[in-house]
Amino acid sequence: MHSEILAGAVGATLVAIVLLSFLRVIFSPLRAIPGPTAARFNNLWYLWRVWRGHFELDNIKLHERHGEIVRYGPNRYSISCPTALKTIYGHGTKFAKSDWYKTWSNPHPSQWAIFSDQNIKRHSENRRQYQSAYSMSSLVNYEGYVDECADLFSHRLEEIAKAGLYANMGHWFQCYAFDVIGLITYSKRLGFLDAGDDISGVIAALEDHLKYATLVGIYSCLHPYVFAVRNWLAGSSGTGRAYVMKFTQERIAEHQRDETKAVLVDDSKEQGPAVEFLTKFFSKNAQDPKAFTMYHLIMGCVSNMVAGSDTTAISLSAMLYFLLKNPQTFEALRQEIDAKKREGMLSQRVTFKESQRMPYLQAVMKEALRMHPATGLPLERVVPPGGVMICGRFFPEGSIVGTNSWVAHRDVSIFGADANEFKPERWLIDDKQQMVLMERNWMPFGLGSRTCLGRHISFLEMSKLIPMLVRDFDFELDWKLQTQAWETKNYWFVKPGDFRIKISVRSF
Repeated sequence: MHSEILAGAVGATLVAIVLLSFLRVIFSPLRAIPGPTAARFNNLWYLWRVWRGHFELDNIKLHERHGEIVRYGPNRYSISCPTALKTIYGHGTKFAKSDWYKTWSNPHPSQWAIFSDQNIKRHSENRRQYQSAYSMSSLVNYEGYVDECADLFSHRLEEIAKAGLYANMGHWFQCYAFDVIGLITYSKRLGFLDAGDDISGVIAALEDHLKYATLVGIYSCLHPYVFAVRNWLAGSSGTGRAYVMKFTQERIAEHQRDETKAVLVDDSKEQGPAVEFLTKFFSKNAQDPKAFTMYHLIMGCVSNMVAGSDTTAISLSAMLYFLLKNPQTFEALRQEIDAKKREGMLSQRVTFKESQRMPYLQAVMKEALRMHPATGLPLERVVPPGGVMICGRFFPEGSIVGTNSWVAHRDVSIFGADANEFKPERWLIDDKQQMVLMERNWMPFGLGSRTCLGRHISFLEMSKLIPMLVRDFDFELDWKLQTQAWETKNYWFVKPGDFRIKISVRSF
């Protein structure tokens, strides 16, 4: 009897859920917005497509088929309209991040993270606490750290070349980026380049966290429960972000035991000896522990670790991949680099300042990030109270809207009919109006107040390494990559798979 009552209650609940879904579709003021039929009723279509790992391409096809506004969930809308970028992401807008971002931090209400924080006011206040440490004028003092890792990276490539082996450059670029961010954050190379392997499982932990946060974020209400179960199953080390948090806390404990690190740093000074982030953060904490708490210190370091290697490694991979798939572009860049070397304007360890004097290099970097931005999902935001007009359509408050950088970067009305082609020359034109238009719609690191804090670190690493690689080494794509496009997986970050290349030391 009881089982029959329970079965009836479950059945009635399911029927109610289905009916409610239909009613929402029928009476929604946005019901006319096109998109996959399944996406009108629940988020399972979006979950399925994201799970397949190629949503950046799915998103582009949706707009090619349906126009500048498309639906990818019952209340999720992808926008491909240049005027929308300022409305949604511009400074001073009140569009908070969607619940999808909740899974990127601990579900406890007090456990904010600078990337995922949905509280606009708190995010703005916390971002100001970190801003000066990430300025480009401050980061150029870290060139010595980048040089140390670039030298070791070059040595590893020479060893691979001598052995006649193919190298998975995506893996090696991540080793390089991880060791750089380790030096910049902790003044300690973590040893990825030394071992050529995943140290303490950190890369695996981040891979695990990426997939978890990306998929569970679509049904973020499950996060508190799934997060707790996953960490319990993982044991004392935790999993994903919890593992990285524990790793960071161990480095903090080491720092506290080192009496030589007990210094105050004037972070307002742009010049001076390099001081790693950990010491800078401890100094800020000592000066004003209420404004810059120990939690601020921990989260600053964790953010570096979580976001500081993948984005740079993906971008470096994209640059080398497109250069090798377009030999004429590789040769044009090499000619620019060789000319600078002959003129005595290029050091053995390429400086950031020297890299800024190579216009073709800058165009290659910008174009590679246009063709393959690191993130590949819509940057979801929630329409604020009162609703808003976007691309001529009114979106009521609570609607989730966003633009995918992959979609924006393929807009032919902005980047021309050849928007799907790798063409660095598009950034070297004299048409100032067109340049401004492209710059406004170039968003590999996001836009507005939520632009990636660490973007300057990434540019510093890339600007110094790419000229060295092109100058000192020859590369040959694996036979499969010579005839086919590389394979990638999109779990927020669009990461290449086996990016195999044969390396040889260049003969001068």
